[in-house]
Amino acid sequence: MTGSVQPRQNRLLGALPDSDLLRLAPELDAVDLQQGEALYESGAPMSCVYFPTTALVSNVYEFEDGGLAETAVVGNEGLVGIAVFMGGDSRLGRAVVLRAGNAFRMRAHAVKEEFQRAGPLMQLLLRYTQALITQIAQTAACNRHHSLDQRMCRWLLLSLDRLQGNDVGMTQELIANMLGVRREGVTAAAQQLQKLGLIHCSRGHIAVLDRRGLEQRACECYAVVRKEYERLLPHSGATPEPDIAGTQRGTAQPVPTGVFDSEQTAIAQPPTLVLGQLDQRMRSSRPNRCHAEGCPGGAVGSTTARLRSSRAEPTLADTFEETP
Repeated sequence: MTGSVQPRQNRLLGALPDSDLLRLAPELDAVDLQQGEALYESGAPMSCVYFPTTALVSNVYEFEDGGLAETAVVGNEGLVGIAVFMGGDSRLGRAVVLRAGNAFRMRAHAVKEEFQRAGPLMQLLLRYTQALITQIAQTAACNRHHSLDQRMCRWLLLSLDRLQGNDVGMTQELIANMLGVRREGVTAAAQQLQKLGLIHCSRGHIAVLDRRGLEQRACECYAVVRKEYERLLPHSGATPEPDIAGTQRGTAQPVPTGVFDSEQTAIAQPPTLVLGQLDQRMRSSRPNRCHAEGCPGGAVGSTTARLRSSRAEPTLADTFEETP
């Protein structure tokens, strides 16, 4: 296991009953995802899925002229690789790591077997897929009808919902790629948001200072997507953590799951899993199975090279200094 990362830090895995998560534990491999890493290539067979915990992943489409456009962002609220259980086994576009972090990887055949059980995981995956479709559709509508300033606010808020803290560690070039616009446009929008005191830009980082103000400045697309996720997915809150003997040791800290905070949930949050049992099962599983079987995860494609090369591009802070 990578550090102290636990499966319940992912919202879908965290919503499973203890018995289901214990049974799946040997199939979950904790992995480190690096910024720019391509988890899937367009049209390539998919041999595993990823449940991010601290990493942020972007579903992107690359055009013939080399341009990029993001269709959805995935973090600890969901998973990457819905084509596996939807029957497609491949996808158009790539899945690229935007923010380095951790995830749990599960082999495709294990996901399919669990899906065919028609149990809690299947229900969660279907609900998540509906929420993801909403995000994709709303992103398309937003890109067509709303200003860059509004779209950037939406993108920052969706990213923060899936990260810990208020800092987005990305360059202006990377953000421009995700929004499908020129870097100069992102720079101008970021300057305006910083002047209003909503964000603070430094080298390769954007810190959100006034989230409420950012929400007010964003278009309605962010609220539509957030409400749909809240409606369809369970709420992850603080729950008492029992020890192995079943004696409660106090109140556990809330799982960091962004700002999803709906009181009305589709599936009730189960009791916290006995962590000792889960750790034991995960340690007994074979690490890096997907890589051994030729999983494309970890492969570096043209998108990866482009995203990594963007680190050398001028940052928002550099651009601000150059602007008269």
